[in-house]
Amino acid sequence: MGRGAGGVRGMKLSGGDTIVGADVVPKGRKDLEVLVVSRNGYGKTTAVSEYKTQKRGGSGIKTVKVTPKTGPLVAARVVSKEEGVGEDEMVVMSKKGQVIRTGLVEIPSLSRSTQGVRIMKLREGDAIASFVCL
Repeated sequence: MGRGAGGVRGMKLSGGDTIVGADVVPKGRKDLEVLVVSRNGYGKTTAVSEYKTQKRGGSGIKTVKVTPKTGPLVAARVVSKEEGVGEDEMVVMSKKGQVIRTGLVEIPSLSRSTQGVRIMKLREGDAIASFVCL
């Protein structure tokens, strides 16, 4: 493998940081929002316009206030809440098999610096495993 085949740095990560999601935002789409869900069942959407574009090697932009109550982020996805444009619902699954289905319009659009709202009430010792949008 030559030097050019090694790739380039996409993002700088600090110790303990991980990337939980990546998605494409088409140029000029102002109606899109970033949907995030945390381990303890909290989530929110934030307008894509609140995020600045970064080049290679950027350190990222804080998207949620992580606390012991919310837990770390599990997943993120770019969605559209406009009817008929994309997905209308999301299904959230826990590690112990609990599943809920909710409409994307029911999840509030909040600023980047907030914790979000409770999307799923979990049993003791359970955590969010993943979510999918339909």
